[in-house]
Amino acid sequence: MDDKNLSAALEHFNTHKTDHLNDLKDLVRIPSISFPGFDPATVRQSAEAVAGLLRKSGLKDVRILETEVGHPAVFGQWTDAPGKPTVLLYAHHDVQPTGREELWTTPPFEPSERNNRLYGRGTSDDKGGAMMQIAAIASFLKSAGRLPLNVKVMIEGEEEVGSTNLNTLLTRNRELLSADVVVIGDSENFDSGVPSLTVSLRGIVTVNIEVRSLGASVHSGTWGGPLPDPVLALSKMLASLADDQGRPAIPGLLDRVRGLTPQEKAATHQLPFDETIYRKQAKLLDGVHILGGQGSVYEKMWYKPSIAVNAIEASSRKQAANIINDVAWARVGIRIVPDMDPLETIDLLRNHLMKHAPWGVKVAIEPESPSRWWRTKTEGPAFEAALAALDKGYGRKPAVVGAGGSIPFVQTITEALGGVPALLVGVGDPYSAAHSENESLLLSDWEKGCGSLIYLFDELAARM
Repeated sequence: MDDKNLSAALEHFNTHKTDHLNDLKDLVRIPSISFPGFDPATVRQSAEAVAGLLRKSGLKDVRILETEVGHPAVFGQWTDAPGKPTVLLYAHHDVQPTGREELWTTPPFEPSERNNRLYGRGTSDDKGGAMMQIAAIASFLKSAGRLPLNVKVMIEGEEEVGSTNLNTLLTRNRELLSADVVVIGDSENFDSGVPSLTVSLRGIVTVNIEVRSLGASVHSGTWGGPLPDPVLALSKMLASLADDQGRPAIPGLLDRVRGLTPQEKAATHQLPFDETIYRKQAKLLDGVHILGGQGSVYEKMWYKPSIAVNAIEASSRKQAANIINDVAWARVGIRIVPDMDPLETIDLLRNHLMKHAPWGVKVAIEPESPSRWWRTKTEGPAFEAALAALDKGYGRKPAVVGAGGSIPFVQTITEALGGVPALLVGVGDPYSAAHSENESLLLSDWEKGCGSLIYLFDELAARM
């Protein structure tokens, strides 16, 4: 460790954190929605802005990474530390659509500070994460003139639409992106002020189900009784997916689920749980039960599969009439965990639904592209460095957590780089409302996250 350079970097960040925050606000002002139907020029504008910030930080060889289709990623590097490890930093600069703009207290692309939080689309997911990385790099290069290890940065522009072209970028730029460890700045803390290292992610399989019984909708009075209602048929099929505790009830689905090790189970039980706080964070209404049978809520959210009906449609509230609908549709997702196979899970789900289709209704089931689960070992120098850095940056012991959501690119990146360890850290918290209205970033945690990354560079350089 070079204590002098580390101290200089930490002091530089504390002196210039307002400048970095202003840079983050400028990024948030760019409506870089990567979804189809939105202006792709805004995502390119965001990429150019990120490239400018990487150059400003002192990185060399900053470039835009293109594919024939899709949105651009940004790359930069500083590799003047011979004999030291190389870290690849990942974040993304694209954002979700804004949702219902009338529910935003302030406009989504006009960053606003309230109660120690910065509000705006992308503040926590993931422009705050990208700026955390840029600020840590700049803090070393602008103060000490060098980093304690080699650093490469890739800030993607398509994460919110499934990282469609990420594998192409990784294949084409394998040597350019090679590294000894990957640090992904796109997760969240267990709670406000509680630093967290995410070590597992659930995957997801999703199917679209269409149920038909008629060539056209008909009058429910004239024809009701002898004709099968496809909405009721679909409801019966969906109800068969879960037991009375909300647990998956598909035969064979749980056969491959990997049990927790004693260490993993102990880690979940060490985490604090307050039902009142949990219900508030989850927005669970009074009197509604917490489901899932035995085990902590963390086991159920992170390490067990779950089923959700994401959407269901027959007619609509606006078009509701006294009819028997001709068709009903639903989108169903299963969160999968180690060692569940995505394709096998789709087959089990499809077969179960077909078996429970009543009355001879016609059923069509179309799967979407699945995302795999991911879990990493919790030992080794990279993991130890991350725990030490988070402890120093936040001034408290970090939590080792799982995540119930899916981040498909984690396994894509680690496999493309030969199985290197991945460290997932982030700047969100349970109140960030990422993907929802009034997304926000807790500014005190963002500052501590920047400091933790400065410490992490130093810890990785010393331990790997």
